[in-house]
Amino acid sequence: MFGVVLIYFVCVIFRIVEYFVLHTDRTIVGEAIIHKLLGILVMIIAAKRLGYSAEEIGFTKGKSFWNILKGLAFGICVFILAYATEIIILVSQGRFDSLKVFVSAYAIDKNIGNRTEFIFFLICIIGNIVNVVMEEGLFRGLFMKMLSNKQTLIKAACVSSLLFGLWHVVSPIRNYIEGTSSMGGMIMNCLMLFITSTLVGFKFVMLTSGTGNLYMAMGDHFVNNTIVNLLHVMSSTGGDEMMVVRVSVAQTVSFIAVLIWYIIKRKKRAI
Repeated sequence: MFGVVLIYFVCVIFRIVEYFVLHTDRTIVGEAIIHKLLGILVMIIAAKRLGYSAEEIGFTKGKSFWNILKGLAFGICVFILAYATEIIILVSQGRFDSLKVFVSAYAIDKNIGNRTEFIFFLICIIGNIVNVVMEEGLFRGLFMKMLSNKQTLIKAACVSSLLFGLWHVVSPIRNYIEGTSSMGGMIMNCLMLFITSTLVGFKFVMLTSGTGNLYMAMGDHFVNNTIVNLLHVMSSTGGDEMMVVRVSVAQTVSFIAVLIWYIIKRKKRAI
């Protein structure tokens, strides 16, 4: 446990420096990517020091491409339902306008920016690939391997997922410190992100455990992070105004589907 906390603390320090000092997510890059690249480096160094191979922390060689495709397909199907729900609500209110494709930066309850140049699509995709490799490799790969050596799977999953939840509260804390959010707003956003990210993290643990590698979780994670930055619902009063509803529907349906799949898979293994 100490080793996990130490590695996590180092990565959190990198994250805090980038969000509070470098502000990379507010530059043309539009993504806080430096701490994620450093996180991948920390993961590689830690795995080697602990004697873990890439395969042992989930980066297996077999069926990687197929499992990534399954994760992408699953994520897309879930978000089709989520977007449809949002559009139906807007249509019923007489406010739906159109779907538009452009690059934006996710900001909890809204999207910021409107870029259509190819370079921004490329940056968005590369940034999210780096993010997925780092977060899945660290939280569902290295941390789960380290924790599972002495803890049950469920305890390891809870610790890993709780750390993943805490990982996502940096942005609303920064908004409060900078004066763009009230104390109440910060607390609500922190709670929302913590609870949602913890459950999403637990879902990714189930996908990783059920498939035996990180790749399906990586595919699903990539869709979760990318689609809200690329595909936008426009209404007569603005854009992505109901994104919280969209994300909530997607994550709820996704979690329930994976939970049912995981339980069935575990029962089949027990037979």
